[in-house]
Amino acid sequence: MTDWQIHGRELANCNCAYGCPCQFNALPTHGTCEAVVAFAIDTGFYGDTRLDGLLTAATYKWPGAVHEGNGEMQIIIDPRADDAQRTALERIMTGADTADMATMWWVFSAMAPRKHETLYRPIRMEVDIAARTGVIAVEGVFETRAEPIRNPVTGAEHRARIDLPHGFEYNIAEVGSGTSRTFGAVEISGNIDSYAQFCELHLSQNGPIRDIAA
Repeated sequence: MTDWQIHGRELANCNCAYGCPCQFNALPTHGTCEAVVAFAIDTGFYGDTRLDGLLTAATYKWPGAVHEGNGEMQIIIDPRADDAQRTALERIMTGADTADMATMWWVFSAMAPRKHETLYRPIRMEVDIAARTGVIAVEGVFETRAEPIRNPVTGAEHRARIDLPHGFEYNIAEVGSGTSRTFGAVEISGNIDSYAQFCELHLSQNGPIRDIAA
């Protein structure tokens, strides 16, 4: 197994209610799971291949809960990546060179037998985890805008966090509201003012690196 690490930031939007039932071992809010996500790699490596400064993204869709399988997915990789970096990122995001069930990428890939062709498209990602704001734009694939949850009476920003000390993705995620539209192979239509998460990622082939994640 090739050693690898990713240290960066994530912005994701799914079609479920704020809180995302998956984080609590519950079934999806509307029966299906549909998500878009982007990752900014601040530092990282796969063996001898450096991954610093690259971006990746993905679209996912399942007819039921993720663990029931039969899903589809598509990976998008930063076109600035060279051949070695492209191979490394695709292997990481499909769960190769990863201990069983150690990362969300392993789980999502295992539960999505329909894998669309990997794309190499420009990815624009802006995310401020503390402010709970962000934008993703993947040319010809999807667009996402995320913001804080608002109090329905006063309009004031509302802050909530999810703490997963034994999860396979992050330790703590800030929760917000996101809206996405897709144009690519994975059609997603239910992500309107729905769950968004903002988090730091500190992952390796063995899962989250607990002594670094905050």
